[in-house]
Amino acid sequence: MTDTRTTVWIALVCACLVVMLSMGMRQSFGIFMPAVSADLGGSREVFALAIALQNLAWGLVQPGVGMLADRYGSRLVAGAGGALYALGLALTTLATTAVALNLSLGFLVGAGLSATTFVVVLGAVAKVVPDNRRGFAFGIVTAAGSFGMFAMVPISHGLLDGMGWQGAFLGLTGLGIILALLAIGFPAAGHRPAPLRSEQSMTQALRQAAEHRGYWLLNAGFFVCGFHVMFIATHLPAYLEDEGLSGRVAAIALALIGLFNILGSFVFGVLGDRIRKPRLLSSLYAARVVVIAAFLIVPLSPATALVFSALMGFLWLGTIPLTSGLVAQIFGPRYMTTLFGIVFLNHQIGSFIGAWMGGRVFDVTGSYDMVWLLAVGLGIAATVLHLPISDRRVNAPAPA
Repeated sequence: MTDTRTTVWIALVCACLVVMLSMGMRQSFGIFMPAVSADLGGSREVFALAIALQNLAWGLVQPGVGMLADRYGSRLVAGAGGALYALGLALTTLATTAVALNLSLGFLVGAGLSATTFVVVLGAVAKVVPDNRRGFAFGIVTAAGSFGMFAMVPISHGLLDGMGWQGAFLGLTGLGIILALLAIGFPAAGHRPAPLRSEQSMTQALRQAAEHRGYWLLNAGFFVCGFHVMFIATHLPAYLEDEGLSGRVAAIALALIGLFNILGSFVFGVLGDRIRKPRLLSSLYAARVVVIAAFLIVPLSPATALVFSALMGFLWLGTIPLTSGLVAQIFGPRYMTTLFGIVFLNHQIGSFIGAWMGGRVFDVTGSYDMVWLLAVGLGIAATVLHLPISDRRVNAPAPA
């Protein structure tokens, strides 16, 4: 490995700080739903649609952003994405209509997220960390994103209480600017993983992935992950308040998801270096099914809400180091950002459906019950889908 230890640690620390801020702010958006919805007409579907469009935009531009990062370097791409993220947050403070909210909090923030979250960041880390330590490094970075969620939810809640939702988003804009500056620690353009296994072209890598059955099963499984996390992150606070729990309990519930995911992300990342990743992914989704089903069956109280949040938090983003690590393990790190970007697109399609459907179903039926049951069914499907995935390294084709 040609990179010095200092280079590796700088990239790893900056990666942790970038995802901590980016994911932390993104995961706190759910607490703004009641206030923003009240100012923009009262319908929860308005805010839910903006968050859904944010996730859809994030997913749709992710493959292209991944290709740009593989070609021009993650430093440039993440820096530009951070600036776009900050711009979207700043313009959200001026939104007075649903269209303006969709453009700012929806499209601009979503595009910024595509360049400052796990696909680009883990791709940068993969290029400086050796193969046998990649799961550990991915687990550390994913855990940092979870810590950001734990830390940013109470910060955002405090800003909301003290400054109103517009003032709170202005405060988050400053953090977005810091996020953009941290990208300086990422590998520059021209950096290549070492040792380089082949001089495979991007077209060859895409063709190879398209012919791999396990790659498509990963795409399908990650769709389910997106549905789960965005439905819960967007609608859990409102659901708990609808059932008579306080806003403080709802905020603590979101924070607990972030807190326990710090442990879960690290544990699953480390286990991914020792146990077959497809088996771990299947077990993770099966555990989600059990936790969600128990949450629906057991009478709701502050205690059960917080226990549910803790258990879901442990399972929350453990999929990230396993899924991204599996892509790198099967196809190598050279075009991991591109290939994982495509997988992440399907995650974001699931996120769009989960966030939007929650608001739509609630507005029509006055209840989230149908969406909770759908989450259980999709979890069962994901449990089955990951079992037949082969994690063997494919042979890269010779250069054309």
